[in-house]
Amino acid sequence: MPAEPPYLRIAASLREDIEIGALQPGAKAPSTRQLASRYGVATATAAKALDVVRREGLLRAEPRSGYVVAGQQTTAAARHPLLTRDRLVQKAIAVADAEGVAALSMRGLAARLGVPPMAPYRYLSGKDELVFLMADEVYGEAGYPASEPSGWRAQLELCARTLWSVHRQHPWLAHLVPLTRPWPLPNLAVHNERALAALSAFGVRGADLCDLNVLFYNHIQGTAIHLERERHALGSTGITEDQWMATQERGYAALTGSGRFPVLSRMVADLAEGYDLDLDHLFELGLQALLDGLAVRFKQ
Repeated sequence: MPAEPPYLRIAASLREDIEIGALQPGAKAPSTRQLASRYGVATATAAKALDVVRREGLLRAEPRSGYVVAGQQTTAAARHPLLTRDRLVQKAIAVADAEGVAALSMRGLAARLGVPPMAPYRYLSGKDELVFLMADEVYGEAGYPASEPSGWRAQLELCARTLWSVHRQHPWLAHLVPLTRPWPLPNLAVHNERALAALSAFGVRGADLCDLNVLFYNHIQGTAIHLERERHALGSTGITEDQWMATQERGYAALTGSGRFPVLSRMVADLAEGYDLDLDHLFELGLQALLDGLAVRFKQ
């Protein structure tokens, strides 16, 4: 996660001084020049920090006096005692579930919660940290039974279906990071540990075990990616999957009628009565094919 910007660190220090009473209501806040000198930053950075605290209602500007600490009534209202990191994360998950992660912004989240634009920054350094916490939260939603199923295959099936249910509930999850750049999420590590324990039955270690685990998770993530893509396509075009396919009939007719693709032509002819691409079915079909392959390869 990126380091917190200097102006937010200065704002947090000012906020703490106000809340513990080191700066009393009516007291003059440090000037931009004083803050710049104290924290070794540019005066513009110091000014930005003061503006953050002002927007939260903890400071007010007075002519020829600079910023002073707001009165008790304004300060209490600005603290937003109902606003917590957990509430921010839960609200952000609800937004992402309904509209996708692209719809998330710190300012937009504040507006949805009815708090000042900079209030979320009291609890989070920015959107990157927010999304990190969101991902960890949703991976922790699905648990496992106390009794472990017998055999590596049953254990992997349970783990895969549990992870699939998480991605099914939160389609945005599959789009966050590529497999090559995984996040150290504690709740995802719980799922990984179960998968690794099952895969260890093959007697492999190190890089081979890691490869198998990545292959296993890639099937889940790779299928789940299309959950969000279809929703995005529906939202951006306004047409359903069936309606979109209807617009492609002429193109497919040209392909199948060209004589160049006989197998494709036979398949399309067999699908004359229709075909529904069911991602749940594809997930299960792919899972069984993957497990069958592992059983053959490792003679299990």
